[in-house]
Amino acid sequence: MEKLTEKELNALVSLLDDSDKEVKDHVKDKIISLGNDVIPFLEKKWEDSFNPELQKEIEELVHELQFSLLKERLEEWKQSEDRDLLKGLWIINTYQYPDLEFETINADMQQIYFDVWTTFKSDLRPYDQIRLINNVLFSQLKFSANTKNFHSPGNSMLSNVIATKKGNPISLCAIYYLVARKLGLPIYGVNLPNLFVLTYKTDEATFYINAFNKGLIFSRQDINNYLEHLKIEPREEFFQPCGHEEIMKRTMRNLMVSFDKIGEPEKVEEVRQLLDILEN
Repeated sequence: MEKLTEKELNALVSLLDDSDKEVKDHVKDKIISLGNDVIPFLEKKWEDSFNPELQKEIEELVHELQFSLLKERLEEWKQSEDRDLLKGLWIINTYQYPDLEFETINADMQQIYFDVWTTFKSDLRPYDQIRLINNVLFSQLKFSANTKNFHSPGNSMLSNVIATKKGNPISLCAIYYLVARKLGLPIYGVNLPNLFVLTYKTDEATFYINAFNKGLIFSRQDINNYLEHLKIEPREEFFQPCGHEEIMKRTMRNLMVSFDKIGEPEKVEEVRQLLDILEN
């Protein structure tokens, strides 16, 4: 990356509100080419400025730089071997909270896991293990469905769900799943129409868990009834585990719906770009 002196950077930024569009565009391209290292300098300039036009230009530049970093991280995640779900959800999280460090969200998840682990007994029958997890997550830690603000973008932001203890089906399932997998349980995500659930799946036992309804346990027949109610033809994928990439895509689609509902078309378009990275 090219290094500019503070004086040169100051001169560049001062041209951001130049009346000549060509000059302005050239300056923007130049600043973007400097990469993310320039963000702290831009943020300082924003704080020191009393010019709302200049502040707006700086905000847009910072967002563009942060968004470009997010896309890079997502591309790397897609190419990675394990496609670590927590890392993926953190990357999505940085769309709304660009300064959020992975270590922070990882530490929060470790604490939730620890709270469950201290009461967990691996010699129990599967149903009883699930009841124990449900008790800690939904009764002690008070995680619950955000029915009041179902379409809030915050429901797709893991850090927000951990802080408020409220989420949508997929974010609550993600927390449940991450804890269960760390406990060594055969639990997976299941992509149902209009609802995301979990399955406990072994050769001996298969049942389903609805984290949006306090970990309610249900059967394959219940899914059939649910699909029939929605007038949707059953397909095998509605009963089978899905991978981390599917969970990520579903989270992004939810986010697009959320931004659409609150009238933010630019954000819908940006999240669509993120979804394209995973789909192509």
